[in-house]
Amino acid sequence: MKNLRFLAALLPLLLAGCLEVEQHPTWIDGKYDGKQDRLPQQAYFHNDRLAWYAAINNRNQRQNEYNRTNP
Repeated sequence: MKNLRFLAALLPLLLAGCLEVEQHPTWIDGKYDGKQDRLPQQAYFHNDRLAWYAAINNRNQRQNEYNRTNP
């Protein structure tokens, strides 16, 4: 009976190691073989970094309470 309890307690620990999946990306000839991630300025602003930074700056200025209130 004690052996059965011990095996029942040990079984989840043994199975936990079996469920590990491969999490590393695939590499072919030393290069990443997957979808290339597009930067936000490439996706939304046609690779115009200055327009991207201007949009970020405008958004940050609108969140500034000192700029939103009337003195």
